[in-house]
Amino acid sequence: MKNPLILGIESSCDETAAAVICGRVLLSDEIASSASVQSKFGGVVPEIASREHLFAVDGVVKRAIDRAGIKKEDIDAVAVTYGAGLLGALLVGLSFAKGFAYGLGIPFIAVNHIRGHLAAAYLEDETLKPPFISLLASGGHTAVLFAETETKSSVLGGTRDDAVGEAFDKVARILSLPYPGGPHLETLAREGNACVPMPTMLKGAGGYDFSYSGLKTAVLNYCHNAEQRGETYSRADVAASFQRAALDVLVEKTVRGAREKGVDTVTAGGGVVANGYLREKLTSACKEAGLRLVLPIKRHCTDNAAMIASEGLLQYRAGNFAALTQNAEASIPLR
Repeated sequence: MKNPLILGIESSCDETAAAVICGRVLLSDEIASSASVQSKFGGVVPEIASREHLFAVDGVVKRAIDRAGIKKEDIDAVAVTYGAGLLGALLVGLSFAKGFAYGLGIPFIAVNHIRGHLAAAYLEDETLKPPFISLLASGGHTAVLFAETETKSSVLGGTRDDAVGEAFDKVARILSLPYPGGPHLETLAREGNACVPMPTMLKGAGGYDFSYSGLKTAVLNYCHNAEQRGETYSRADVAASFQRAALDVLVEKTVRGAREKGVDTVTAGGGVVANGYLREKLTSACKEAGLRLVLPIKRHCTDNAAMIASEGLLQYRAGNFAALTQNAEASIPLR
């Protein structure tokens, strides 16, 4: 049986993206971002995001098909993000994908954005097969998962409050860094030393769970108290200290999960996995533990359509097709 050609479409936030894969081989990967527009407002404005998707989606899809060197009639299925994300933004991509699939008479696949992040690893290594442990670290979710099959995962633990990416953005605002905060905080952290005391997350408890609200508050209190006393402090040291406290625990629990489940492979996905410090620490820890680590390239950690196509391929092979009545969902539980 030939490898299917899957068109993936992503529009959950401020990235309009389309990609084409043939099996696990990526043929094209196009992204149009409205981040420069959103940065004027210090964050994503849903109405602006939706409008930018409307302007961009047709052209992005056409470029993806052209650069894949195929015709639209060659495509076997369309996979699109139906959630989680901004409802208006999701509806643009979802509506376009429905019309595209209906017009060609091909299967329509509704993809969970969260599972898309985890499926990005399959594009990095064509030999990757479950079971393995996955670290999900994004702006909306933080969890350690056990991938039992290509379509079934169980959650070992997750965040009890803020996601790690959300915490990065909030701390970036405390340190007066521009949007998007995460990359700017990482850059600043390289200039500092992790010498500012930070609380230990869920000390003595928590299993595989995480909690970032206390860490965020600790940064806020440290900066506020110093300012109230008229003292200067190093923003770079604060950034480095926060980054270490926020990310080292992800590495520790991910490796522990692999050991306890008796698997030899670890993967990771989500925007925070583009962070250089996390990638270095996870690589080192897995090497020390004798674990195989499969990391998506940085471009496939942040929002993109290649990961949606990759998850679409898994659902295609399982025969999990959606009806054209499928609606967008702003929130989807980990499952």
